[in-house]
Amino acid sequence: MGKLETLQAFVAVVEAEGISSAANQLGIAKSAVSRRLQELESSLKTQLIYRSTRSFSLTPEGSQFYERCLQSIEDLNKAESSITKHS
Repeated sequence: MGKLETLQAFVAVVEAEGISSAANQLGIAKSAVSRRLQELESSLKTQLIYRSTRSFSLTPEGSQFYERCLQSIEDLNKAESSITKHS
């Protein structure tokens, strides 16, 4: 799985406030979103989201990472847009 898709899944989970809702928005299986989140946390060696069956919240690291992901995705979209406008 590409890093961009993983970051987009993380952002979707945060914004949807849950894995199930994020999976619906992304049009992929809940297990795929959960796996992406687990792989991301594993690669970063930190927990980004406190989650249980009844609660969901970002860790301090997760909050900081979320803000950086938003900026990175926005920058990438701007870069793509600037190229396609000149093509």
